[in-house]
Amino acid sequence: MYRPTSILLRVDQPQTLRLGPVEVPPGAFAVMAVVNRTPDSFFDHGATYEFGAALDAASQAVADGAAIIDIGGVKAGEGDEVTVAEEIRRVAGLAAAVRERHPQVAVSVDTWRAEVGDAVADAGAHLLNDAWGGYDPGLALVAAERGLGLVCSHAGGLIPRTVARDPRYADVAAEVTAYVTGQAERAVAAGVRPEAILIDPAHDFGKATRHSLELTRRLDVLVATGWPVLVAVSNKDFVGETLALPVTDRLEGTTAALAVSAWHGARVFRVHNVPAALHALAVVESFRAS
Repeated sequence: MYRPTSILLRVDQPQTLRLGPVEVPPGAFAVMAVVNRTPDSFFDHGATYEFGAALDAASQAVADGAAIIDIGGVKAGEGDEVTVAEEIRRVAGLAAAVRERHPQVAVSVDTWRAEVGDAVADAGAHLLNDAWGGYDPGLALVAAERGLGLVCSHAGGLIPRTVARDPRYADVAAEVTAYVTGQAERAVAAGVRPEAILIDPAHDFGKATRHSLELTRRLDVLVATGWPVLVAVSNKDFVGETLALPVTDRLEGTTAALAVSAWHGARVFRVHNVPAALHALAVVESFRAS
């Protein structure tokens, strides 16, 4: 278990997030749409595994209002092994095609592997979305050397694609915040542009439902660091366990979690349903303006 050992490092002031053509200033929201080129996705079960289907899904997400397309080539959970070469085959060509077809959006690739990061940099990606807490420290170096953005997340020290059996934290919000802030500072020291870094508590990764709920309720602790916060709560297990519902019936719970996260100041929202997310964020914006 990670234990914070020093005072949290903070950026001086909340700043505008810049990822290629996309800018997200403090107080604004951006939707990141999930497009998985995996045959065993927990949500769509391979519906966008075929290249054409994946590209069409990305185009639909852009038409619906997504500012960032997040491409994944490996299922987060346990499953068949996916080699580096196979992951590159799945994501690099799609990243290039999305960038060519939709130059107004930012292209993100969900990977923990430095070799994949290097390949998608060649393909024109703008962001490396590392959901596994810096498991491969070479990924931050790739982001620095190739001028890409980086998501700094907390996965409780898990090996990628494994599950924590009994995670425990004395104060989950404090420990997660300390870890992702440390990752962000190390990324800056390695040469990653500060304005291209996000922090992500990584709901469900190395956490039980109670931890993910507490992180959502106390997300303002992460926001207070000044780093732009990304949340990926869409159809997650903590939503399903809270409502005792399968993955196909978690839209309303997801929308509630998104709204709470937005109210607390999260800026980027990784989702499967772009229109529903944008509607929820519009309501939050209306509350703020009233």
